[in-house]
Amino acid sequence: MNDDDERLLRGRVYGTDPDHAGPRPGRTYAELVGGPLDGLLMDITGWTQGEISNGVSLRTELGQFGADGRAIYNPRPGDSRRFDWTGDSP
Repeated sequence: MNDDDERLLRGRVYGTDPDHAGPRPGRTYAELVGGPLDGLLMDITGWTQGEISNGVSLRTELGQFGADGRAIYNPRPGDSRRFDWTGDSP
């Protein structure tokens, strides 16, 4: 990913329509930190603490495994509003 790609992704919400990719009022978001989705927001509205603590495996073409890959993010200890990248998987 180049610098232009990274700038385009900042402040956008993972999995949303590119034409309406910004955060919406009344929703709760966690920031993805590091890895291929760095800077994106993830909507965690309505998630339980158990769901948050499980972390997520998110589809992405930007990681090590290309179009079939996933990026693994886990909540930062003490800060469930930030999910840190822990690696990629096929």
